[in-house]
Amino acid sequence: MRRSILLGFLLLLTFDTASQVSVKLAGERIGTGSDAAWLMRVAQEPLIYFVLACYGAAFITYVALLKHAPVGPAYAAAHGHIVTVLIISILFLGERLTLVQGLGSVAILAGLTILACTETTAAADSDGRTREEP
Repeated sequence: MRRSILLGFLLLLTFDTASQVSVKLAGERIGTGSDAAWLMRVAQEPLIYFVLACYGAAFITYVALLKHAPVGPAYAAAHGHIVTVLIISILFLGERLTLVQGLGSVAILAGLTILACTETTAAADSDGRTREEP
């Protein structure tokens, strides 16, 4: 896989992770509610604007990746933030890891690996090159 595509995947993961962690932090600062005072707290929270900027940057990055990367890994990379947000939440926000979350994370990482391997093999096959069998 080309280095620029790999960097694009990492950039997408960074934007998605930053936005999700910021949503968690902003939610803790704002609290819950549905009245005008709550809406004012939402509008005045600086993290909300950071979240919107990260979502916009993630969208632009994803669209750019779709132009140059295989669809399978690009789609998987767009959902890899689920695992990174879980890790950051455990390490820095005091959340606890349940068995189901751990198993889900392993399944997501396995799926990412399988998509990356099969797309690499499919790309090599479509180029007409012979690939080595294990």
